[in-house]
Amino acid sequence: MDIEQIREYTLTFPGVTEDMPFGEDFVVFRIEGKIFMCLVLEADEPRLAIKLSPERNEELRALFDGITPAWHWNKKHWSDIYYGRFQEEQLHGWLRESYELVLSKLPKAVRTKYYTGEKRL
Repeated sequence: MDIEQIREYTLTFPGVTEDMPFGEDFVVFRIEGKIFMCLVLEADEPRLAIKLSPERNEELRALFDGITPAWHWNKKHWSDIYYGRFQEEQLHGWLRESYELVLSKLPKAVRTKYYTGEKRL
């Protein structure tokens, strides 16, 4: 996947917005104002940072050399993914996992805009 494909896929999630609060080299993706992914536009090797549970971050870092603690983010909760090393299906899964983690932490009244029971809208 390239930058534009990642961007387009991420924007298909309900309620996602994008902005550039850290300058022209970073695009962040949010749900209800909460960041779940940061796409690095200028890097030696293309990468993005996603928020995952600490246990999931440890697991993925142990399995893949293309996943490291995130630069300039809380390393317990964020990982850098060098996305050129992975298949589209893997990236899609991790992006959705990050989105759903952040969504799950929002107040119930807010989450109900995106969920009906256990089914996401």
